[in-house]
Amino acid sequence: MTILITGATGTVSGAVLKSLGDLSDVRVLVRDAAKAPEGVEVAVGDLDQPATLDAAFEGVDTLWLLTAMGPQAPHASMNALWAARKAGVRHVVRLSAIGAAHDAPTRNGRLHALSDVELAASGLDWTVIRPAFFMQNLFGSVAGDTLYGGTGEGRIGLIDVRDIGDFAAAVLRDPASHKGRTYTLTGPASISMGEAATALTDVYGTPIAYQPVAPDDAYRSMIDAGLREWDAAVTREYLTAYTANWGDFTTTAFTDVTGRPGRTFAEFAKDHAAELRPAA
Repeated sequence: MTILITGATGTVSGAVLKSLGDLSDVRVLVRDAAKAPEGVEVAVGDLDQPATLDAAFEGVDTLWLLTAMGPQAPHASMNALWAARKAGVRHVVRLSAIGAAHDAPTRNGRLHALSDVELAASGLDWTVIRPAFFMQNLFGSVAGDTLYGGTGEGRIGLIDVRDIGDFAAAVLRDPASHKGRTYTLTGPASISMGEAATALTDVYGTPIAYQPVAPDDAYRSMIDAGLREWDAAVTREYLTAYTANWGDFTTTAFTDVTGRPGRTFAEFAKDHAAELRPAA
């Protein structure tokens, strides 16, 4: 069995590779071979360029399909599915987005809904994973004694990306058991950023306050930092939804599949204290 990992240089697929452990049956798809992870078979190709995919998909049984956020994401997903069908791939495990639906409050969620439907109609066996807000999104959010966040007082079922990797690896190693399933993944608790600040107080041993940032202000900061306008605008859409408690729920999917509880925010914060509050 050969597993093909797309998005291999990114945070989530990197976690998937780590969780897979033995990479002898794994191939990664990258645009630039020089940036490929070490210790794994490399195929060069670009999901936006379908002519580059045939060789990369040859002999693949299971595909981990991750597309970068953006208006072209359905195009990339479509190209991957077409290449998978031609190559005889049996099962596609697709990373979608939390709350993906035709009436989702974000463009990203609505675009993912289109690709989820396309996958279900592709004739391939499939599994869809929809993870909640990543705890790793908070890297760099603590400055001095303050946690800055754009989700207001909204509560969110935050998930550690390492748990997404563990979950995905479990599905990729036994895809048949998850055929036709859509999993919404959250952490074990839905918390506010104020509660996150309390957990950080314990980690740093000094009081950490929470300072809400209005979504419009967060948008301007992202633009000033050089983020693409589309990405900044869609992030603002997510922040607005989270502020209204759109993400205030948890599921048992992670534990149901892996047999263990997900990492808490406190555990995550202890492991990543330096990334959350980078040195000045």
